[in-house]
Amino acid sequence: MKRIALVVFAVAACKSSGGSPTPPPGQTAAEVSVTSSFGANTSIPVASTCDGADTSPQIGWTAMPDKVKTIALVVDDPDAPKGTFTHWILWNVKGDTRLIPANGNGGYSGGIAGTNDFDKVGWNGPCPPKGALHHYHFRVYGLDTTLTLKQSDKRADLDHAMAGHVIAQGDLVGTFQH
Repeated sequence: MKRIALVVFAVAACKSSGGSPTPPPGQTAAEVSVTSSFGANTSIPVASTCDGADTSPQIGWTAMPDKVKTIALVVDDPDAPKGTFTHWILWNVKGDTRLIPANGNGGYSGGIAGTNDFDKVGWNGPCPPKGALHHYHFRVYGLDTTLTLKQSDKRADLDHAMAGHVIAQGDLVGTFQH
């Protein structure tokens, strides 16, 4: 009985933390470098937040391995008061793409934007409560498949669909505070 409870706890903990999609069995995901108009661990431009125009920032990454068919992007805030909050999910970006321009909110290079935790399709930028500094993870995943999801699908659906298909990944952290 203890083993079952531990498994249930582990699955619940993974889901609440935003999950971590896995590579195919027996493989390790290659690392890619993720870049933006802001540097690692520096402030996200106001234009990409609720204090500005709330347009997505430019996101780029180094070349993916040849076996990558599509790319997915997840942006979340693990510092949110009620647990990890997802600001943007995007999938099925063509595998040879290296950049999503500013305000590239879906439909770019084949990409499909899903529903974020604001219950809106596409990007909604940082808008934390006043005070504490929040950290926003811009995660890029190279996948060995094309995903079958709908715009109404959310982060858990994307994480589930990517499981076993991640062959490359990278993470850029930006910050924001009011």
